[in-house]
Amino acid sequence: MKLFFKEHALLIAVQIVQFFIILAIYWLDGYRHLLPALYGIFLGLFFLTAYLAYHYFSRRKFYKRLTEELASLDDSFQTTENSPVSQALDHLLKDQYRHYQTRIKELESRQEEHLKFMDQWVHQMKTPLSVIELIAQNLDEPDSSSIREETDRMKTGLNTILYMARLRTIEQDFHIKPVHLSKIIHEVNGENKRFYIRNGVYPNLLQEKQDMIVETDEKWLFFMLSQLINNAVKYSRGKSNRIDISILEKDGEAVLEVKDFGAGIPEADKRRVFEPFFTGENGRKFMESTGMGLYLTKEAADHLGHRIELESKMGEGSLFRLIFGKTQNLTGL
Repeated sequence: MKLFFKEHALLIAVQIVQFFIILAIYWLDGYRHLLPALYGIFLGLFFLTAYLAYHYFSRRKFYKRLTEELASLDDSFQTTENSPVSQALDHLLKDQYRHYQTRIKELESRQEEHLKFMDQWVHQMKTPLSVIELIAQNLDEPDSSSIREETDRMKTGLNTILYMARLRTIEQDFHIKPVHLSKIIHEVNGENKRFYIRNGVYPNLLQEKQDMIVETDEKWLFFMLSQLINNAVKYSRGKSNRIDISILEKDGEAVLEVKDFGAGIPEADKRRVFEPFFTGENGRKFMESTGMGLYLTKEAADHLGHRIELESKMGEGSLFRLIFGKTQNLTGL
């Protein structure tokens, strides 16, 4: 209704001005009879009102369509009245929809090609890194350790790139199944043995129960835990020689905690640590942060239906808590 009156406001104003101009002309010409003049105005307003009413009710679907938001793209194919303007709008929306669909398919095809390339490239890069590691084993110290340290960093970076690429199609990449938390922790610790030794920080596993089973994606959980442990060790170096990895059950939910006793996170940075490419004060100080690890961890947790919480205090360390909901906690079932 508002759109209709906005469109016809000028017509209504012109008609009213026209009535007064005609009356003024007759008045100046000496015609002083008021009742016939008022009757003439009444007839003019009556026909104007009748025209506007007919125009509105014959096109109310058209105006309603223009004012209401589309619930989906398929609503673009709705038809309105048979008036020329309505048909022109229908034709325009259908053309736009077809162009949009064509463009989307082109972008999806390019994205798929890009993801395939990234996946292949990462795996190809891992092969020469493994060869370099084997060669480094035959070298004397400290050259051997230095080379393996750099190859470990490169592997971590490549894995981050790979998971970042997979994030775009994360729903298709999931394989949900029962996972033993202690098993995943031991696998991550085994993968990071040299990383622990190199930094002088070692994991301390705390378990309330010996066997905690959750429903999740094993590959993505391995990645999330690796990111949390990597950060914990990195920001504990030189301040503490241990991190605590805890498995516990709280209010029917399974909880996986990674706690360090290192630098801690500034209060101003807490709300932004899960944003992409945000490095914060610690990232600038330690110069080893890409700003993508916690972002990918948070995105994966959200897609899997897990929650991630953060507690931290400057100079005392940080605690990251990965929470599996009651329906995802299979312990004891």
